[in-house]
Amino acid sequence: MMRLYFSGPLFSTAEKKFNLDLCRKIEALGYSVFLPQRDGPEHDTNHIARLTQEERQESIFVVDRMKVLDCDVFLLILDGRVPDEGACVELGMVYAQKYLNNADKTILGLSTDPRYLFPDSKLNPMIQRAMDRLFDSEEALLDYLRKQGS
Repeated sequence: MMRLYFSGPLFSTAEKKFNLDLCRKIEALGYSVFLPQRDGPEHDTNHIARLTQEERQESIFVVDRMKVLDCDVFLLILDGRVPDEGACVELGMVYAQKYLNNADKTILGLSTDPRYLFPDSKLNPMIQRAMDRLFDSEEALLDYLRKQGS
């Protein structure tokens, strides 16, 4: 089973709903998805509440880093005014691993915001060029994942 790391903004109600909905669609294709808002240490509110702020941050960083480096497919959601800062750090991690270790990873981006449609993208080239493929719709992304997973 292919492991997919789902990276992107995950703070507002709308972002969380979008992420969960897309995550379920990807899982229906047979992928094992790590969605930090659902699967990360911050989701375990009983555990995370007992930690200091520094321990919380360390826990989130260590788990997310491990899952990023263990994934087969990295998906970055680019929607929002600018790409999420933490997601950009994760993109840097997975790209460096792929580039330096010749790792067999696929790095994907999704932007459903018409202001950033490709090929006239206003996306920073340091972000855009780190990805193997960019998609402008869920349908195109899901179709690609369906073909790759079979």
